[in-house]
Amino acid sequence: MEILDAVVIGAGQAGLSASYHLTRRGIAHVVLDADAAPGGAWQHRWDSLTMRDVHGIASLPDSDSPADEAGRANAVVPAYFGAYERAHRLPVLRPVRVDRVEPAGELLVVHAGERSWTTRTIVNATGTWTQPHVPYYPGIETFRGEQLHTVGYPGPAHFHGLRVVVVGGGASGVQLLGEIAPVAADTLWVTRREPVWRTDEFTPEAGREAVALVEERVRRGLPPASVVSVTGLALRDQERAAEQLGAYRRHPMFTAIEPDGVRMPDGSLWPADVILWATGFRPAIAHLAPLHLRSEHGGIQLDRAGTTAVADPRVQLVGYGPSASTIGANRAGRAAATGVARWLAQSASSASSA
Repeated sequence: MEILDAVVIGAGQAGLSASYHLTRRGIAHVVLDADAAPGGAWQHRWDSLTMRDVHGIASLPDSDSPADEAGRANAVVPAYFGAYERAHRLPVLRPVRVDRVEPAGELLVVHAGERSWTTRTIVNATGTWTQPHVPYYPGIETFRGEQLHTVGYPGPAHFHGLRVVVVGGGASGVQLLGEIAPVAADTLWVTRREPVWRTDEFTPEAGREAVALVEERVRRGLPPASVVSVTGLALRDQERAAEQLGAYRRHPMFTAIEPDGVRMPDGSLWPADVILWATGFRPAIAHLAPLHLRSEHGGIQLDRAGTTAVADPRVQLVGYGPSASTIGANRAGRAAATGVARWLAQSASSASSA
């Protein structure tokens, strides 16, 4: 039976960064990716999202990030990731969808259907894209119109002439409203809380402070919050037309969903053809359940470095909580490789002294 030193689960930015640093350290590993092609979650994003919209991405280690600002993000980033995998000969296997990771004494067994890999450590880099979150509201199953989540956003033309409810106070809700409002018959923006608009410049210092707040939650074992939840919202130039139409006039959450619309707190019915849930994602970590990593607070507690699971140091998490960004993912990849190397050294030392 082959025993690997590490298995990386996921080949997005965090997974590729981790694989690069593991390779540099000479640590035997494979990268298991659920998608059939390179690109991570980027390959699934909507066609209208350009590299300029996302302000580009951070460079992967020992590489230059794409310079094509006008290109579609769902084409530019996958091409960049694919070229990076080839250039650095990263050991990516796909498509491999991991079902579960189980403990086996001092080792871990990664299962994917009928296949399995035995390893000393894992680096989990599965992100959030496969776990879209839709909150339950009374009557949600009775709605006769269409319900979509941002994970399946079909582009603005789909909403031409329709009455659309957009749910969610994050960046995706703001961006999609900017595309939908100019072509829809009408839009209604509802959020649980008043949105926090950023009026000052978003400096690197402000970014570091925001990340620090998310890191503190993870260190305490709480479920991670998104970085944007503490950075505030800002309108881009392409959203000004929607602003002029009044699309960003926020309304409180509806109290119920009915067959033909949503019931508002004042008792009125807002007739709707579509409900678009821009309600975010949850970490894709169900396959780690057999390891019992969650704290009593519901999240996975990480160490000060921000990647090692406190409940089981054989497990590194990247792209989780504070590292759920392209810059954070790069740093987490390096930290995860260091964590893997540390565990392997400790294990070897324990074995030699036994």
